[in-house]
Amino acid sequence: MTTLADYFARLLPVVEADLQIVLQVRETWPPLFYHMLHYHMGWVDEMGSPSQAVRGKRIRPMLALLVSEAVCGDYQPARPAAAAVELIHNFSLLHDDIQDRSPTRRNRPTVWKLWGDRQAINAGDALFALAHLAVPRLADPATDQAILNRLLQIIDETSLELTRGQHLDMALEDQASATPSDYLDMIAGKTAALIASAAQMGAIAAHAGEDVQCQYRAFGMSLGFAFQVLDDVLDIWGDPASTGKEVARDIRERKKTLPVLYGLSHSAELQLLYADEQPLDQARIEQAVALLNSVGAREYAEELARAYSEETIAHLEAARPQGAAGQALFELVDMLLHRQH
Repeated sequence: MTTLADYFARLLPVVEADLQIVLQVRETWPPLFYHMLHYHMGWVDEMGSPSQAVRGKRIRPMLALLVSEAVCGDYQPARPAAAAVELIHNFSLLHDDIQDRSPTRRNRPTVWKLWGDRQAINAGDALFALAHLAVPRLADPATDQAILNRLLQIIDETSLELTRGQHLDMALEDQASATPSDYLDMIAGKTAALIASAAQMGAIAAHAGEDVQCQYRAFGMSLGFAFQVLDDVLDIWGDPASTGKEVARDIRERKKTLPVLYGLSHSAELQLLYADEQPLDQARIEQAVALLNSVGAREYAEELARAYSEETIAHLEAARPQGAAGQALFELVDMLLHRQH
């Protein structure tokens, strides 16, 4: 029986090969131009030598390929969409790193940290353009042009949603009266939209009917919400031995995640703690976590994650994915929503 692990073993090399086709070096172009792109994708080190760096999980392109096979029995039609959605994801990460002043990503210096803001912004713009070129470059010549046009439209709509989500994310940091509802609106653009588009584009490429396309898009949206809320819970209450991360790093950085915003709306003491400009040492971080526990922030977030998880499964069942790929989609959901890291 084919499992999710089998699909990853078989299809991840396909995804990587397609991405490398789209990001193939043009010999007359400056070497550093593609060097930065390949570095961000995890293919080379900062000196340009081949690298075994962490490349990200490639969940979004895998989702597009699995949906396509679950609809029509073949992942091949979704290959252009899979490459495009991964490049859009990486365009957004590259720009986010600059805006958030993140010095590292995947345990390596970020592009802006190595080559400066101006070059990093330009590299992100290049990934955005290459995502659009991936669709016609990788498409079968026999593909209906209407389908290609629809895929490109979704890429643009999703890119706009990503920028809306990033705008809201940056605005939340300075918004004293931000609420959990504001945060969920931000997640809709920054996290859920791209996952929803990956699933929807996989269905479109496979010639699914409109109802099935809508179910897959709703499935991806709910999955994106559930994934992010669970991520927020794990940051504060996860076991560092499993997560591999510092406990409550978001609190140390004063990020307004869902549990924190719930806590801020229920605890004046937490409001004062977050408003204090002094760095949060370990004792004050533990105090913040205790305050979150006292107002039920963990229970609130976990219940919301459960609700979104149930919606995810309901929409996936309504889409009626077929065959081994359909079973793999359920496995993927289970892996993402019951993870400990």
